[in-house]
Amino acid sequence: MTEIIFATGNKDKMREIREIMADCDVHIVSMKEAGIRVDIVEDGTTFEENAKIKARAVAAHTDAIVLADDSGLEIDALNKEPGVYSARYMGEDTSYDVKNKNLIDRLDGVPKEKRTARFVCAIAAVLPDGRELVTRQTMEGYIGWEPEGENGFGYDPIFYLDEYGCSSAAISPEQKNAISHRGKALRAMKELLKKEI
Repeated sequence: MTEIIFATGNKDKMREIREIMADCDVHIVSMKEAGIRVDIVEDGTTFEENAKIKARAVAAHTDAIVLADDSGLEIDALNKEPGVYSARYMGEDTSYDVKNKNLIDRLDGVPKEKRTARFVCAIAAVLPDGRELVTRQTMEGYIGWEPEGENGFGYDPIFYLDEYGCSSAAISPEQKNAISHRGKALRAMKELLKKEI
């Protein structure tokens, strides 16, 4: 069975990744579970650059296939903020309750048609021979007026989906994985990896 190391310590992200990759004959571990501890400086200006930076940093310590993702929220009315700074927006230790309230407050008075937003996910793979693969996908929606839902994490409670009439934190994990930016990017990467492994 092929081992894949995913360059993240985020347990919510690892759960999503394992659910999405469940039908593959691969064993997926986080970098922490693989015993790899590296400080990674995400100083790229795009999601793709940051995903590659993370994957390369972990790949330097293993012969396994390494995957990394960089994802975030782009809000059109806020000049695509928080963008690549989504995790670090308002400081890394700031809770998402505070971040979400801040974004809703900044959109005060903005009508629905101008509240368009998307989640973006870029996934990079570094293969044992040094080759790199990258996929990028999005999930389109809009920013709601109040947080909703107990599923999901991060900005999910304020990210609303017209097709469901609720936030991405109010749909089931299975529904979210089917349409999410990360789900689509991982499935695209899965297809690329099938040709390689």
